[in-house]
Amino acid sequence: MRFLVGIGRAVGLWVFTLAVGLLSGGLTSAAFADGLAVPKQLGLQTAATPVMEDLVAFHNFLLIIITTIVIFVTILLIIVMVRFNAKANPTPSKTTHNTLIEVLWTVLPVLILVVIAIPSFRLLYKELVIPHAELTVKATGYQWYWGYEYPDNGNIAFDANIVDDADLKPGQPRLLTTDNAMVVPVDTVVRVIVTGADVIHSWAIPSFGVKIDAVPGRLNETWFKAERTGTYYGQCSELCGQNHAFMPIDVKVVSKEDFAAWVAEQHKSADAGAAEPVKTAQVEAAH
Repeated sequence: MRFLVGIGRAVGLWVFTLAVGLLSGGLTSAAFADGLAVPKQLGLQTAATPVMEDLVAFHNFLLIIITTIVIFVTILLIIVMVRFNAKANPTPSKTTHNTLIEVLWTVLPVLILVVIAIPSFRLLYKELVIPHAELTVKATGYQWYWGYEYPDNGNIAFDANIVDDADLKPGQPRLLTTDNAMVVPVDTVVRVIVTGADVIHSWAIPSFGVKIDAVPGRLNETWFKAERTGTYYGQCSELCGQNHAFMPIDVKVVSKEDFAAWVAEQHKSADAGAAEPVKTAQVEAAH
């Protein structure tokens, strides 16, 4: 009896996990900051792009299927243990084949895989086929920082290094803030060309649903379209050496007007012979 109670509790816990998982997207959106993970967060980061929205939806869809399968198999195991144990069934059945059951346990898994495959392939196509880009940014991974170039905007180029703990300002997250953010306009298809200068790195922004390797001697590309302004963070996601943990990605999504002003400031700084690009904070102060 205690065993059955324990099984019932386990099933109840799985049902609770399913319900919480399905609600996690809404909880994350309502309770947590955009652009980065926070302590005690439940679920994925808040989606900021159409691709990430589809990824979250696909994740929740798979959670329903997986949980349903686990509950169904658990119920079958309970039935088998209760009805067909040696005490309750001293004379075991000698049945060796059941055509209906054999057809079902072959056909049903195939149907489940088809149901999973259709949205999966559709999502892969959406991730890999880059629409017409309105802005191109080249990200180059170095040990251990990122360099950015804007070939569509007068070859703006700068490096983004991690900000030391002692230099962090209020509201800037530790290990994620850089001295120069990659600035892009909102509601714009941005193509990101990624490569590595020394070893393999990986450019990843969880809120954008983007992760792509930066391989020396090779150009990879991905894309995103941020639907909300704000600052979004990521990190190098490929073990690249001693300071792998100190190679953050800091992307600031601004209005198209502010982006045009940022580009103008960068050109003005370059024309004046400045050694460093204009910091994002300076642009914010000017607007």
